[in-house]
This record gives sequence, C-alpha cells and structure tokens, in this order.
Amino acid sequence: MNEHRTAVILFGIALAVVIALASVTTLDRRDTRIASSAAPAGTTGLAKPHQPLDRAQGQAMPAHR
Repeated sequence: MNEHRTAVILFGIALAVVIALASVTTLDRRDTRIASSAAPAGTTGLAKPHQPLDRAQGQAMPAHR
C-alpha cells in the first residue's frame, strides 16, 4: 500500500469533491415545470378519433380494396 498511497489519497480527495458537487447540484434544483394548455413546441397536435371500421374484429379484409 505504501507504493500507491499518493494515488489512493488523490483518488479519495477527487471522490469527495465529486460527491460534494453532486450533493450541492441536487440540493440546488429549481422547479422548472410550467403548467400550460398549449402544445409543446414540435408537436403536430392531438390525435383525432378514427372512423369506425366497416367490418367486425377478426373478419378478413374485403378483397375489393
């Protein structure tokens, strides 16, 4: 362990710094949620209902199409 003591100490210090920064970042979160009835940018709109099918579920598709 004597050969790697400096590396282990530096790793421990780096790990402590990363944990401290992660904790500060997590505790500093802000609420960025915004309530709105408008669609978000990039959406094309809400889905529209389809026309009812002219066949029952499980029936084969008509050949004339």
